[in-house]
Amino acid sequence: MKSFITGNEFSLSEANDIFNYTKQFKDFRSDRSKQPLRGESWGLLFFKNSTRTRISFEVGINELGGYAVVIDSNSTQISRGETIEDTARVLSRYLNGLVIRTFCHEDLETFAKFGKIPIVNALTDFLHPCQVYADIFTLAERWRSSHGDWISSLEGKKIAFLGDTACNMANSWILAANLFGMKISLGGPKDFQPKNKVQDLLKDNGFDAKAYHYTEDPKEAVSDADVVYTDVWISMGDEDDKENRIRTMRPYSVNPDLMKLARPGALFMHCLPAHCGEEVDSEVLESDASIIFDQAENRLHTQKAILYVLNQI
Repeated sequence: MKSFITGNEFSLSEANDIFNYTKQFKDFRSDRSKQPLRGESWGLLFFKNSTRTRISFEVGINELGGYAVVIDSNSTQISRGETIEDTARVLSRYLNGLVIRTFCHEDLETFAKFGKIPIVNALTDFLHPCQVYADIFTLAERWRSSHGDWISSLEGKKIAFLGDTACNMANSWILAANLFGMKISLGGPKDFQPKNKVQDLLKDNGFDAKAYHYTEDPKEAVSDADVVYTDVWISMGDEDDKENRIRTMRPYSVNPDLMKLARPGALFMHCLPAHCGEEVDSEVLESDASIIFDQAENRLHTQKAILYVLNQI
């Protein structure tokens, strides 16, 4: 049994297989002959609101032949004090797998430790590996030659992440860039630079703790980048700090002038939802460089591939 918690659980060869399956699921979506989850029930336990994550997982599980059991955390006994350890043990007796979207990453790790079924990280405050796998596929889909493998198309490419460079998407990209042989440059305010926790994650996976470039200069960060990436400045739970965050991160808003400093043909990415006029201008969002809806669509196909591979192990 294997879980998907950080995104480093798969070897490069296995990741390449996941992207192959992703492509098959995308190109032949109407073909439902492959039903690896037939007869299985997979739980979706959400402590955070969601649009893309919940719908893409629910649809994906159904398309793989399984039954999606949507669990509102407020309706569980966790809300009345039952431990995560006991909840994990109980749900393991009912379900074939569990997809969790929550705040505390350590809670997810506890589910994985005490559960006896695959656990999939659908977002924590620390990491968002399903999104970054979908992003990686979205890029490789554009860069890969027709007969090349997915991983080699990524090697040496530079991604620039702007804004809150200590957020879960920045952390996931720091790890993913190193796993897939890419370069990562982050531009954000010093109070929102990568934290020690992501450095520990890098060391735990055999990388240098500073295997990324951080700068307070947004122009330096995007210089010669193949991809410019940003995310919301105010995540769930950060609403009380909204005014300070907007004021502090304003210089890192992605606009056409910043995009011009990237490589010719550079792509713009955002995991959505986007707040137009804050982290990104409408001109960039609506430009030909923007591939945000490809990212959103590929969540479905990539997550199906992850579930498929986990089911085979």
